This record gives sequence, C-alpha cells and structure tokens, in this order.
Amino acid sequence: QVQLVESGGGLVQAGGSLRLSCAASGRTSSHYYMGWFRQAPGKEREFVASIRRIDAYTYYADFVKGRFTISRDNAKNTVYLQMNSLKPEDTALYYCALSPGGRGLQYEAQGWYDYWGQGTQVTVSS
Repeated sequence: QVQLVESGGGLVQAGGSLRLSCAASGRTSSHYYMGWFRQAPGKEREFVASIRRIDAYTYYADFVKGRFTISRDNAKNTVYLQMNSLKPEDTALYYCALSPGGRGLQYEAQGWYDYWGQGTQVTVSS
C-alpha cells in the first residue's frame, strides 16, 4: 500500500508562485511515475505534469509549459510542483498521484495511476 500526502497549497495573487509537495510512503518500487492533476469547480479532473522517478524524465500539459516545473527528491520520496506566473484559471484542487508504470505509458490518464492523495487547494485571485 502507498500513501500520498500533498502540501503547499494556498491563496496567491495572479502572477505569484506556489510550490506543492507530495510525499510518498509505503511500498514503492524504483520505477514509478508521480503525477499532478487538478480539478476546478464544475470541471473534470485534468492532467498537469508527471515525472519518472528513475531518471526524472518529465511530461507536461500544454497549458502549463513554461510556467510549472515538476521535480523529485528520491531520497525523500517526494515530488514537487513549482508553479510560477499563476493565473486565476489555475485555481483548482491539486492532486498528487502515483503509477507503478507498465501497462504502456499513459501519463495523462487518471486510470493509469493507482494511488492518489487527498488534494491541496490552490486559489489564485485576480
């Protein structure tokens, strides 16, 4: 079993920055992927970014390229999402997720991730 705990959300003005963290505990392999998704009120959950633990290869949704950066600290089993130039439309509940990999590379698919955190709220005011 794997547990994921997010932190770092909050209220920020447009143009500001936040860094989200997600700590994983429990039984994890060295080949997993960790991703961030978000869900705004009244909208479906959407993929934001993902990172491959073993070599830090990253994947991003088009709407965050150049603004968000995903990174990881393997010693701490933690993944980070640095969010810069935040916009009001970035307001959402942000979820961390973990995939053991395999089953083909489907980093944008929610069903590819087996474990989820409880979410952390990010609110960007205009």
